[in-house]
Amino acid sequence: MNLPELGAFLRSRRDRVRPADVGLPQGPRRRVPGLRREEVAQLAGLSADYYTELERGSAKHGAQPSAQTLAALARALRLNGDERDHLFHLAERPIPRSAHGTSAHVQPALLGLLDRLSNTPARVITDLHETLVENEPARALLGASPARRGPEASYVYRWFTDPRAREIHPLEDHPRHSRVFVADLRAAAARRGRDAEVAKMVAALRRRSPEFATLWDTHDVAVRRMDHKRIVHPLLGVIELDCHNLLSEDGRQRLLWFTAPPGSRGAEQLELLSVIGTQDLGPGADTAPQGLAARESGSQH
Repeated sequence: MNLPELGAFLRSRRDRVRPADVGLPQGPRRRVPGLRREEVAQLAGLSADYYTELERGSAKHGAQPSAQTLAALARALRLNGDERDHLFHLAERPIPRSAHGTSAHVQPALLGLLDRLSNTPARVITDLHETLVENEPARALLGASPARRGPEASYVYRWFTDPRAREIHPLEDHPRHSRVFVADLRAAAARRGRDAEVAKMVAALRRRSPEFATLWDTHDVAVRRMDHKRIVHPLLGVIELDCHNLLSEDGRQRLLWFTAPPGSRGAEQLELLSVIGTQDLGPGADTAPQGLAARESGSQH
């Protein structure tokens, strides 16, 4: 691993990103044109000490960034595809071949839009409903996405295999969500063609969930673009919101965001949510950013 070159590359990219590019205030006392080290660490979900060690090119504590860490840094520093690949080369990590999974490189256009939705719950997900990146309002509304890999990284998979995944919606809404998820998954499967990841997920879901197997056999297909949802929040109760989807050109990623009509109860609850934030949300504690920070600062990958 070329640690000095890796550190130099990270510094050069950090200097290039302006605070406004990532939704941060410029501030009157900023001494550097780009981001501060601690800001990059926060955006990537890492500890400031761990990121500083990487940027300094030091191996004192055995810093060996994982593929997940590199993907998070690529997003935080707004790297394009060639720059992301270069980062992986410098770290001597295999470049992810798949456009899917939690290490997928977020489409720059979607990431730029997410940055501008600082007061709106929003996240970027894959076509298998794996969360790639989300903002603070989304974590406050939905709870942070669990730091999981493999099939369990997909919310659709967890919906049919883990009853806790359904607690965020009222019980009477579950059948409709199940139908929508299965129809959307079938559209993704067709788009991907002979994709082993999808085939494995579908086979596992058919074995584990009779409900999924029955719905899959209907052959219903529909890409989810717009939906009306009721979210069960632990402090605010049921929040009625409109859920919007903006798909990338290849359909493999989508920006998902939540709004409510002005003057509605949902709009008032969203205002309260901005004050409450992510405090006292309980079960959402095993989150990707905090968990990743702890793992990367305390162990090698």
